[in-house]
Amino acid sequence: MRIVSICPSNTELLGYLGLESDIVGVDNYSDWPEEVHHLPRLGPDLNIDMDAVEKLKPDLVVASLSVPGMEKNIEALKARQLPYIVLNPNSLEEIGQDILELGKHTHREQEAHKVYHAYQRVLEAYRKLSQRVQYWPALYWEWWPKPVFTPGKTNWLTEISELAGARNVFDDMPQASVQTDWDEVIRRNPDYICLAWVGVEKRRIKPELVRTRPGWTEMPAVREKRILVLDEPLFCRPSPRLLTGLQKLAALLHPGHFPAVQEGRDVLKDHLARGK
Repeated sequence: MRIVSICPSNTELLGYLGLESDIVGVDNYSDWPEEVHHLPRLGPDLNIDMDAVEKLKPDLVVASLSVPGMEKNIEALKARQLPYIVLNPNSLEEIGQDILELGKHTHREQEAHKVYHAYQRVLEAYRKLSQRVQYWPALYWEWWPKPVFTPGKTNWLTEISELAGARNVFDDMPQASVQTDWDEVIRRNPDYICLAWVGVEKRRIKPELVRTRPGWTEMPAVREKRILVLDEPLFCRPSPRLLTGLQKLAALLHPGHFPAVQEGRDVLKDHLARGK
């Protein structure tokens, strides 16, 4: 097949299904797996060059609605009568279902079921481990600093928090993404501040900026330097790479209780390689 992906998480799903050689073009932000680095770039995910997509003559375009504004990509695909599917998961189970759905559309159903079951086994292992954690710290996740956006109850990061033996401090808000403000974060008084700004490399996030916010130096999390700068691709993209983010977070919060982190390794790929 000739497959085009116009969202990084979709590119990652294709990688888990072993379809790297079938991908002929990707959005500007797709950076995993490594095999896609040489492929034609089709623009940022909110401003895809549809003329370039059409010239690639795809058998399938894997689109997304994970970010507001992506709707225009779907409208353009419809107008050009290009074959496409849309993925828009908010939960870990929906990500698993997307593995199966993508397998159907790419004739990789057997591989998709193998990946799906391995994915579920990793999640179940962390569910069991997290149940034995006695104290669950409260986490404030920051997707964007101004205006402030943070995940709510119906988001994978709330689930990731719980699997790591913690709680999202905004888990009482029903939305997948919540717009709030710095004063509300102070009021909720999280134990940890987790910075993972969408589309921003880890090295460009400066934790010292948090300390300049009015009133934040009074929060114990800031005073005691419990500010975690995390890898955005491992927490902000709805793909099985979240499992690697989960492993890193759990080991940071509860060292010794959860498996140690192996830098540069992918949790799900390792699980599949071991045939468990």
